[in-house]
This record gives sequence, structure tokens and C-alpha cells, in this order.
Amino acid sequence: MCRVVDLQQAVLAKNDACAHTLREDLAARGTAVVNLLSSPGSGKTALLERELTLAHSRGIPVAALTADLATENDAVRLARSGVPVKQVLTDGLCHLEAEMLGGHLHGWLPADTRLLFIENVGNLVCPASYDLGETLRIVLASVTEGEDKPLKYPTAFGLAHLVVVTKMDIAEAVAFDEKEFRANVERINPGVEVVLTSARGGEGDGLLLDRALAARDGAPVHIPVMTRKSHHVHDAEDGQPQDEGHTHEGHTHDDGHTHHGEHAHAARAQDRGHAHTTDSDTVASSRS
Repeated sequence: MCRVVDLQQAVLAKNDACAHTLREDLAARGTAVVNLLSSPGSGKTALLERELTLAHSRGIPVAALTADLATENDAVRLARSGVPVKQVLTDGLCHLEAEMLGGHLHGWLPADTRLLFIENVGNLVCPASYDLGETLRIVLASVTEGEDKPLKYPTAFGLAHLVVVTKMDIAEAVAFDEKEFRANVERINPGVEVVLTSARGGEGDGLLLDRALAARDGAPVHIPVMTRKSHHVHDAEDGQPQDEGHTHEGHTHDDGHTHHGEHAHAARAQDRGHAHTTDSDTVASSRS
């Protein structure tokens, strides 16, 4: 009898194979993927809008794909930056997967795109286990979420190439302890850079863009200890070693649940084209 954990590992192994192929295909055309993960309400969309606007003003060809369970609100906000934006509605699925992402990029992503920012579903559990072919994985946490956030979600923070603190303009008001937060991040992911930002106050403007461009151009990317200790070091499909920095340890969820029902939902959603998509042109026309 097939155990649930075996099914989960098979799903994740297939995802890793797809992510490996997607990463190679995008790299061949000069595009790097930046995967943004956070809890709902962290300020991820506000920060990303500022970075996209800055990239547009600099003439840097970037694009963004944002995923949500429902509504096109985030795509509308991001489209104000002037860059190509696409909305993916997951109809209840709590994460994106590499094959799903590749399908949505086909025929949409501009050929000259240097950076593709992926705003993942607001969730620090399931998305942490899924490689999307990213060059840079960024985990964000707002000052309102508590200094122990990295300890509560070790997989998400443990596999990050960069950790971003948001809403620093209200840090004093909520008694955010930056030193304790940094110490907790260091416990989970030694050596990872932590940057401070404020979409309203302007602190850290351009940091995400600069780090992403550097990674795209070949600058060394932090390799998490969790990645180095991974037992899953080969691509399940062809036996080739995975790209360094993308061998997610054991693919376990932080809460210990396997979420096998979600994987079944994912298969059904993909069969029907996986919900609705909206690009920035559609968003713009819907507002006029």
C-alpha cells in the first residue's frame, strides 16, 4: 500500500525535475526568477510595487507574476508600476508549482525580461517546499509578526537566500526587537543576509532589485545550511545533480502535515488550465 509520504515525495520530486528544466530554459534566455515568500499581510505587494516601479524608471526589463487564491487586487496594484504583470488565481491551492508556473509563462513572458518576480501565495508552509526554478528565494517578515517567526517556520527561513524585514517605519511602535530577530534567523540559516525595508518610509529602496540583478549576473548566492545537508541531491527524472542552492531538504512541511488533498486539487486544477489568469493589459482595461 502506497503511503501518503511516498505520494508526497513523488509529487515533490516531479516538481524538482520541472524546476530544474525551467531554470535552465529561463537562464538560456537571460532571465532569472526571484521567488518571494511571506505570510499574508507582510507588505510583500507594497514592497514589490516599489521595486518594479524603480526597475521601470531605470529601463530594466522586468516582469511580475502574482498568485492568490482569489481576486486580482495584487495584479492591479503591481500593474501601476508599468511593467508586464500576470495574475494567477489558484482556486484554493496554497502554493505555486514549477510546472504550473511554466505553463503560465509560455507565450506571455517578454523575450528580453532580465528578472521575473514571483509573488507566491501568502503562506510560509506549503510554498517553502516547492522550487520554482528560482535563482533567488527571498523570505519576508513584517515587524508586526514577531521575532520568533523564523523559529516557527524553519523550512521557509532555512531555505532562503535573502531575508527581508518589512514595515520598519512602525518598528518602534510595535516594539520590534531587531537583534532578537536576527539571532533567530542566524540559528535557522547561518550567514544569510537580513535587510531592513519600509515601503512607506523608503528604507531599503532598491535593495531587492540590486540583489536580484547581481544574482542574475552571476554574483554568489548564499547557500543555506539546510540545502547543504539535503538528502535529496539528484533530479528524480534524469539523475543529474540539481542546481546548487535548490535541493530542498526532505520537502517536509513545518506543521508536519502532508497536505495530500492539496496535491490532488493541484492535479485537477492543472487539468482545467489552473483557474484564471490576468495580464497587466487586462487589468488596465478593467479599470478604465
